Amino acid sequence: MLDNLKILLHQGKQYIPDVTIAKVPGIFRGRPVISTEKVNETELIELCPTNAISTNPVCIDLGKCTFCGECAIAFPKKIKFTTDYKMATNERQKLIIKEGQDEPIELNPELIRKEIYEYFSGSLKLRQVCAGGDGSCEMELNACSNVNFDMGRFGIEFVASPRHADGIVITGPITENMAQPLQICYDAIPEPKIIILTGTDAISGGIFEGSLALNRSFLSKYKIDLYVPGNPIHPLTFINGVLELIKKRK
Repeated sequence: MLDNLKILLHQGKQYIPDVTIAKVPGIFRGRPVISTEKVNETELIELCPTNAISTNPVCIDLGKCTFCGECAIAFPKKIKFTTDYKMATNERQKLIIKEGQDEPIELNPELIRKEIYEYFSGSLKLRQVCAGGDGSCEMELNACSNVNFDMGRFGIEFVASPRHADGIVITGPITENMAQPLQICYDAIPEPKIIILTGTDAISGGIFEGSLALNRSFLSKYKIDLYVPGNPIHPLTFINGVLELIKKRK
């Protein structure tokens, strides 16, 4: 027992006491801020591999952004990535950051369905589907339940069967081969159910956007309840986004 106590004393707390105010290292690229400084916009646009940057005014679409940071490296006075990880929202338009704008990204409480906060505020079981992803967002979702982030303390857990789930978490751009399995999984979840798009690939297709190997028709059939940007996403982005979704209107 003494040896165990020594280990605990040496390691300290391995979990994050409050995930809503946790700090992340300065190397983390979170919500960007775009200044009003004039730059060569043509060069800026050409830097982005996913066409996430547009002009008039200069904007960055976080649903398409890979967070590679090339734009900020080439134009440090124009674009800066902050360490703000609270980027999840239930409005696709809010993922578009405009120049001169430095405001937090939040959920619109009016768009949260009544049954979500009524039924899931104390317990939410999710089924994750990798619809052609590269495994990076999937690994970060696994980290949400580890000893550091401990998502389970809020009653939020991943389950093995869609029949035991309250919602579906989609990662990956949704390939043709995964379109039908995704639909089958969604249909197996009992009503009411939520849909969460996790990562750039799931939200927009990412670098695979426009590929003939994709079939994203599933997304046009249903309302998306939460967009979680990132490439890959950060566990704190996902956890805070889900917490906001199930507790915002209480």
